[in-house]
Amino acid sequence: MGCDGGTIPKRHELVKGPKKVEKVDKNAELAARWKYCALSTEKLRRPIVACDLGRLYNKDAVIEYLLDKSADRPNSEVVSHLRGIKDIKELNLTDNPAWEGERRNIKGDRYEDMHCAMFICPVVGLEMNGKHRFCFLQTCGCVFSDRALKEVKTEICHKCGDPFKDESLVVLNGTKEEVDKLREKMEEKRAKAKATKKSKKNKVAETVAKPSDSKENPESTETVSSEGQTSTQNGGDNSQPAVPEPPASSSTKVVTPSAATGSKRSIQTMEEKSETYKSLFTSHSSAKRTKDQTSNWVTHTPYHF
Repeated sequence: MGCDGGTIPKRHELVKGPKKVEKVDKNAELAARWKYCALSTEKLRRPIVACDLGRLYNKDAVIEYLLDKSADRPNSEVVSHLRGIKDIKELNLTDNPAWEGERRNIKGDRYEDMHCAMFICPVVGLEMNGKHRFCFLQTCGCVFSDRALKEVKTEICHKCGDPFKDESLVVLNGTKEEVDKLREKMEEKRAKAKATKKSKKNKVAETVAKPSDSKENPESTETVSSEGQTSTQNGGDNSQPAVPEPPASSSTKVVTPSAATGSKRSIQTMEEKSETYKSLFTSHSSAKRTKDQTSNWVTHTPYHF
């Protein structure tokens, strides 16, 4: 069938070979990673946050995900490692003065440069468009290019002045190998925090369960020797004679003055509480009115003439 009218088919029209692998445009891929949220795939807008793996998100999208994790989202596996708001850090970005954004191309009839980024490095001035390696500090959230950190070596942030260490540097949108290293680092950090938290709980439980030393061991305990002399454990004078104590029987009970005063105080406080409770009702003596305070009814004989 076909080939009517003198048409001559070519070989590639008749023979079907293997399909060619579709190549992704590098510029489009970089724009998707550096200009769009990794969770909602919307354009990045302030406030912008980043996780321990170096991915960029819109803060409102992450909060919506944390509030309702059961909802079906297309990129939910990207944020599966996020447990709470503490796992993200808000970035302190520097605006690019050359980027006009959507204000210039409102009608859509102008050329928009895909390589022009919204943010730049505050030290070197490199654009954050994916062509250069960028990092952020977990301590303050400031973003710098890797070239700036190598050229100007310091232990203080170039933008806000807060001290930092090399361990707090996180690569933004790194390669697969860099993401794997960051994941191992994140797991180690979480395990360490969990161990320290567990040790603190154990210490608190031990302090609560262990009775105070002052109750169990008094400051000085006296023991009467067979020779009639007292010996103190605090290393006091042993030359004072011992005072013989009467044998304690089961029927007699010794009441110390401190215990007696404590019992009197407790009885007094109980009486005050009961009196205060009784005063809430109308049957109490304080709630009853005298003859002068009662009102005179028409049918009754008045008390004053």
